[in-house]
Amino acid sequence: MARTANVATSCSPACGGNRNRVLKNDLDIVKFVTHVHRLHPTNFTSRLRVVQQLILGLVLAAASTSSLAQQSIHRYASLYHPAQSQHGMVVSQRHCASKIGAGVLSDGGNAIDAAVAVGFALAVNLPRAGNLGGGGFLLFYDKATGKTHSLDFRETAPAAASADMFLTSDGEIDSEKYRSSHLSVAVPGTVAGLLDAHRKYGRLPLKRLLAPAVQLAKQGVEVSHDFSSAVSSRTKMLTRHAGTRKKFFGDDGEAPVPGTLFKQPELASTIQQIADNGSEGFYQGKTADLIVAEMARGGGLITHADLEAYKPLWRDPVVGQYRGSRVVAMPPPSSGGVHVIQMLNILDQFPLADMGHNSANSLHLLAESMKIAYADRTVHLGDPDFYDVPQEWLTSKAYGKTSAKAISMNVARRAEDIAPGTPPHPESVDTTHFSVVDADGNAVAVTYTLNFSFGSGITVPGAGFLLNNEMTDFTPKAGAADAFGLITGSANEVAPLKRPLSAMTPAMVFKDGELMLVTGSPGGSRIINVVLQNIVNMIDFGMNVAEATNAPRVHHQWQPDKLNVERGISPDTLEILTSRGHVVTQSASLGSVQAISRQAGVLYGSADPRRPGAGAAPVVRKVGDSR
Repeated sequence: MARTANVATSCSPACGGNRNRVLKNDLDIVKFVTHVHRLHPTNFTSRLRVVQQLILGLVLAAASTSSLAQQSIHRYASLYHPAQSQHGMVVSQRHCASKIGAGVLSDGGNAIDAAVAVGFALAVNLPRAGNLGGGGFLLFYDKATGKTHSLDFRETAPAAASADMFLTSDGEIDSEKYRSSHLSVAVPGTVAGLLDAHRKYGRLPLKRLLAPAVQLAKQGVEVSHDFSSAVSSRTKMLTRHAGTRKKFFGDDGEAPVPGTLFKQPELASTIQQIADNGSEGFYQGKTADLIVAEMARGGGLITHADLEAYKPLWRDPVVGQYRGSRVVAMPPPSSGGVHVIQMLNILDQFPLADMGHNSANSLHLLAESMKIAYADRTVHLGDPDFYDVPQEWLTSKAYGKTSAKAISMNVARRAEDIAPGTPPHPESVDTTHFSVVDADGNAVAVTYTLNFSFGSGITVPGAGFLLNNEMTDFTPKAGAADAFGLITGSANEVAPLKRPLSAMTPAMVFKDGELMLVTGSPGGSRIINVVLQNIVNMIDFGMNVAEATNAPRVHHQWQPDKLNVERGISPDTLEILTSRGHVVTQSASLGSVQAISRQAGVLYGSADPRRPGAGAAPVVRKVGDSR
């Protein structure tokens, strides 16, 4: 029978030891005794005494460090195992981009530096979601101060935008204008946001951080089957505009072939201008001229004045408590942070762990909590600079308790019977997310997007990047569903310079004041619930970050009144949920979590397998270590 004595050795480096090594089984113990035998080859008694003394001392020491020993080993009972490092970790939707970020950390950069490098690399090798022409949110945990900062670089409506700009003369929604015209393009925020984060907290020169993206764009990215398929399946959309047709189909009109190189010389030039001139290299000068010219050609609204006026905004993050852990996430205009905390406050009233992971009872509670949160989202969420969001009330423990009392464990409430709460008086599935933690414990979570896959489908000729269609995240008219089926009201109507409501939810979790989890996901309207389940899986069900990321998920957004479930949930469980009144529908994969957990000084990275190409890149050595 294999022994599992978790004894951490403290052999000196001169003996080839490792202070963090763990004796996990018979083989390790045999190796250890052999090592002692080499130290004392002539006397068995001496050898035995040394072994006894060392093991006794180590067992006593382990009493005070048992958590490190327990948490830093891989458990072979687990089905999924994360990447591991003590020197830094980057996890993103493209393994190549993750490795670029890890290289920045190895070269002495911090988490912000790595995030900037990854963000621009994804603009090259994940063009359907990574972007220069979109926007998003960034969370930054500064270990030195213990503070978490949130950066809103969401796109803004042009100054000429109006509430009825997507309506026909008879007041109906013009779907073509709303979803894929030049009018659907909002003022991009990605470049300004990443560069502002670098200006404030970065360490390495900007040119160093953007050089890998420039090189990737020039030399070409190897075309994967996933990328080729994504382009081919959207041929009609991507061939409507000359710039996009040229970028993706070339002179021969053929989609990129797997195994060939996809080169983007115009994009390389645009990124180089940003590297040389900072934000002015995008919001002014040649690139700005090209954007405005394309707007004029297609009847869009963005002007030079709109581009020059764009500013990212640092906001206070939204904070909650869940079973002794502190949850920090993006505030509005992200709806994700508010509603994740709202749902956690509801779930906090129930013994979720005792119910078992993905049991009928636990999934029923998740679904009922989701309905309540998404109902509130229809009325209470919008750009806080234009609408007074009742954030404190929505995230209060008191409202969570009140909401929990309305849940029956035996019957699912119909969506039509759930109304948004009344406060007391006085996002496309091809968003992308990445997470970074550096050796000093600083952390960054970034979710950014073009909205739909490939955004508006409009490429800026001469600049080589796609433009967003983020105006579709505004409600085209109060009470109507947006492009993801989400209903919002006047709080999210179009207005000049306003930022559309978003479901993007970069989040962090802290335990006993220490960083425990950095997480986020793409997935449009589903993002909020995907992040919720990632947190619950770790806190309530004790999963490692890879297990929490791989586990089957569910999604309910109030309207339409359907519980979407991934494959992998027991048919018996689904039958019970149906008997309680849930309208269960099989779903495609929900989200793509890119997460990092930190336990006892060890980083664990997990890239969601739901989408091809994602990868975790551990930093394998400390800065300056030449070994």
